Amino acid sequence: MAQTIHNGLPFLDRQATLEKRDDGSMILRSPVALGDYPATIGAVLNAQADTNGDRIFLAGREGEGWQRLSYAEVRDRALGIAQHLLARGLGPDRPLMILSGNSTGHALATFGAILAGVPVVPVSPAYSLMSADHAKLRHIARLTRPGLIHVDAPAPFGPALAALANEGFDATIDSPALFAIPPGSIAPNVQTGPDSVAKILFTSGSTGLPKGVINTHRMLCANQAMLAATWPFLRQMPPVLVDWLPWNHTFGGNFCLNLALFNGGTFHIDDGKPAPPLIGRTAENLALASPNLYFNVPAGFAALLPHLEQNASLRDSFFRDLKAIFYAAAALPQDLWDRLEQVSALSGHPRPMMLSAWGSTETSPLATMVHFPIPRAGNIGLPVPGCELKFQPSGAKYELRVRGPNITPGYHDRPDLTEAAFDDEGFYCMGDAGKLADPDDPSAGVLFDGRVAEDFKLTTGTWVSVGALRVGVVGTCSPLVQDVVVTGHDTDSIGLLVWPAMAAIAAIDPDAGADPEALCASEKVIASIADRLATWNTANPASSTRIDRFVLMAEPPSLDANEITDKGHVNRRATLDRRAARVRALHRGAQGAAVPDNGGAK
Repeated sequence: MAQTIHNGLPFLDRQATLEKRDDGSMILRSPVALGDYPATIGAVLNAQADTNGDRIFLAGREGEGWQRLSYAEVRDRALGIAQHLLARGLGPDRPLMILSGNSTGHALATFGAILAGVPVVPVSPAYSLMSADHAKLRHIARLTRPGLIHVDAPAPFGPALAALANEGFDATIDSPALFAIPPGSIAPNVQTGPDSVAKILFTSGSTGLPKGVINTHRMLCANQAMLAATWPFLRQMPPVLVDWLPWNHTFGGNFCLNLALFNGGTFHIDDGKPAPPLIGRTAENLALASPNLYFNVPAGFAALLPHLEQNASLRDSFFRDLKAIFYAAAALPQDLWDRLEQVSALSGHPRPMMLSAWGSTETSPLATMVHFPIPRAGNIGLPVPGCELKFQPSGAKYELRVRGPNITPGYHDRPDLTEAAFDDEGFYCMGDAGKLADPDDPSAGVLFDGRVAEDFKLTTGTWVSVGALRVGVVGTCSPLVQDVVVTGHDTDSIGLLVWPAMAAIAAIDPDAGADPEALCASEKVIASIADRLATWNTANPASSTRIDRFVLMAEPPSLDANEITDKGHVNRRATLDRRAARVRALHRGAQGAAVPDNGGAK
């Protein structure tokens, strides 16, 4: 396997083969064979406990420091928990549901279930703690029929547990009770293999109730083998992570947590979050432990950057051992990329490599990976060994489709959704669009080209590429704008629903105070954002990119209405459906402000 050194670390060579077909489709592959990989997650935990038993695997905050658990301690505690779960009647058809966020208790419950052959159903804490009707939580319980429900502490989850009890699911266990279970020493006698279900992860999709993605042991083990083949440095540099990404999502729960497990690394559980006031806790955690790899989503980098820019001590701790910065789950605006490079230079430490990848819950999640230097955001890398990437013509774009051992067998108890998700060759249809970075050089990587279903035509017949437009506008308006939804379908111009960054716009008009309604109505704030949009329009004057009108949104996206995810992404389709009247008013000129060519608002 040919390797190239970047930033002092070995990476898989940049190479790919491209098959062009008569129907216009193309298939991009790695020429490197995947090779063997472990059969189950439990086998990996046992191997690490036997080989690296004294090494710290998990660290969770406890007081001023960390509560640390070695690989041997995690394995032994998980064995005891496995026996307990089996004694309570859990099994392949009676999973363990976890409502709490990331914690050592959550991790031990997960690994105990895996050793017992019990599927894990981690549920977004927001469905319990932020929802008024608990509709999504009740739906997930009815679909999966859990035999036991785990929470770190019962009190915060009281209303959610009551809602589940009303559905007939009232068997619970909390983290203190979990830690009280004696460690085990003998593996339970269960039949678990590559095709056994390890997890059911729920993704809400664009509309409707959440759907459960089956995650088998084969998927998760193959995906980590794909990652290690692409980043061979992991074998010589066990990862040290400080990570907040939620374990009910595939990025945090599969990619990051399993990355540490499979490579003998140490996972510090960051109990902060990229939102006020919890981003301060993330900064505190990063001051206590220095990562050598750092993973985040664009919203997380946007929240963390001011702390890195203003705090020299934090910069030193963050960049001291850091070899690579990795972003995924959404496109990274170029201004955030530039600020990360600038603050890295201020630290005095070597600049980390900027890396990315692409995939979904259905792909474990890794399908493509950046393993070579890229000069700017947008390149999602090349297919990892063992995973094929099809480019299927779809209008003016190519839809990306994926096939390999890392792909889900389908959706839990939804054969209709499963059948619709795959084409006649067995490729999973992602719904994302992509294109070759260099049509004459397949090894140059793939550029993300938005969601196929999001793009729309103006009444003039002009196509609007929503994904690229959103990223460009947010970057131009940074740091005043947190996110936007692009509007204009069946109209003759483009509009924006704009969620401003409240702390940033409060500095523009102190007289407006901290009230979101007052800030969003402030003429000074509206004029400042209009000036940024006018700058965008000057550089992007075409009708497919020029912003005609915008409106500032004081009401945050609604969780119950499926407008927002745990990681801070706005669901465009659900937002447009819920706020359709406001969108119509915007394009009639009854709401919002226009963006004239000379800046300002009118």
